[in-house]
Parts: sequence; C-alpha cells; structure tokens
Amino acid sequence: MIEFYKIQGSGNDFILIDNRENALRDVGKIDDFVKTVCRQHTAVGADGLIVIESSDKAHFRWRFFNADGSEVEMCGNGGRCAARFAVIKGIAPSTMSFETRAGIIDAEVTGETVKLRLTDPKDLRKAYTIDLDGAATLVNSVNTGVPHVVAFVNDVDGHDVFNMGRTIRYHGEYKPAGTNANFARVLGRHRIKLRTYERGVEDETLACGTGAVATALIAAWTGLVDSPVDVLVRSGETLKIHFVKTGAGFETVYLEGGTTVVYQGFLWDEAYHPVGL
Repeated sequence: MIEFYKIQGSGNDFILIDNRENALRDVGKIDDFVKTVCRQHTAVGADGLIVIESSDKAHFRWRFFNADGSEVEMCGNGGRCAARFAVIKGIAPSTMSFETRAGIIDAEVTGETVKLRLTDPKDLRKAYTIDLDGAATLVNSVNTGVPHVVAFVNDVDGHDVFNMGRTIRYHGEYKPAGTNANFARVLGRHRIKLRTYERGVEDETLACGTGAVATALIAAWTGLVDSPVDVLVRSGETLKIHFVKTGAGFETVYLEGGTTVVYQGFLWDEAYHPVGL
C-alpha cells in the first residue's frame, strides 16, 4: 500500500506522495497511475498529483502531474501544498527551497499559510487579439512557470469560462503545448476577481495559483493594480500576490495563501489497478 496525503490550497486539491524511497516502484506507467488515482468517484480524486523525490540542489525535488497524467513545470497552489507536506513529513524546514522543472522555488510555511516565491515571469505579451469563433478578442499572456492567457471581462460570474477557456486552451496561437485561460475583473487597486480554465484538468478549477499571479502581473503591467494584490478565486478564498515591477517586467514574485490537510491514507493496489477500468 502507498501512503499519501490529500492537501488543498484555495480549492485546488492534490494527492501528495513521498517517493524518496521509491514508494511508486510497482505502479507501472506513471501517467496511467496519475489518471487513475485522480479520477473522481472511483479513486481519491484530485486536480493533480505531486511526487516528492530527493534532490542534490534543494531540500527536495518535485514532479507535478495534472489529473490527465501530463507532467508540467509548475503549479502555484500545488507548490504551496508541497511545501506544507514537506514540513509535516520532516522533509524540509519551514523555510525551504525545492527543485521543479521551472527552476528552484523558495517557500516559507507559517502554520497553514504558505508563501511561495515563483521564478521570474517571462514571455509577457500585452493587449493583442486572437480570433475566437470569428470574433477578434483582446487578450494578454505571460508565463509564470506555465503559460497563461488573461482576458478582462465585465461579468466574471456570468462568463462562459468552460467553452471560452477550452477554445483559448487549444487555440493555434498557443500550439503545441496549449495554455491556461483566465477571465478576470479588476475591483480596485489591490483586488481582482478571477476564474480559470486549467490545461491538464480540462475544466474550470476552484483556483489556480500561477493563474492568479499571471492575472495580477498583467493588471499591474497595464497600470490597473499595485502590489500586493488580493485575488478572489472561484472557491471564495483569496490569494495574495506580491511583486516588484521593473522597467523590463517583474521580479521578486510571491504567491501567498492558506492550505488544508484534508486527510492521510493508503492507496490499495486495487485503487490503481482497478478491475474493469
């Protein structure tokens, strides 16, 4: 049996497994394993799965998988949950660094709150149009560890996030990897309301950390907000984004928010080798 924790951050939920002693040696293809255990109703169910491994560059190395089995560079809320997990398990101290495919990430854990320093954003593009079902649509984009498109809309609650998000996610402009899609409204100099369609989950999620960061940075670049920015996400929780704006872009970017340990348990073999699936 494989020990795991389920931890959520602002509505994003993740399965976390300590693989430093090769706990996953018998699971077969990792992408199939991830898809099986992240499936709702028949397994644990989650937005993604995080594997903790040893590192010679930081306190630990992570591998992050979306629920569809795809491995990606970074996930902000997942990173916060991984840091909390590392403290609980004694893998790292409360001030730590960990290795990702996006680079070395620093984190500070204070009780249930985790503050994560992300790698500096790149590929910032402001105010350009793409064709969405025959209509020219104004968007912005930036990579905050993973690629994000940000569109500002008047009615966030009534916006068709699933269909519009899916169209942007698979748009030819962002091939071959695709992108995440964010729909936001600025509520004040330090407050934004946000909904996100996540690549890999292939649906709207209750929160997206790197999406919240991307949206805050785009809004700051266009002169709409100042650091720090509270981002109200679909779960009803608030993520706080800190950053320093420079002439060329941004640096010293932090994502801060709460985490919750939902439960600790053991995966039985039949959970990831189910009969009839």
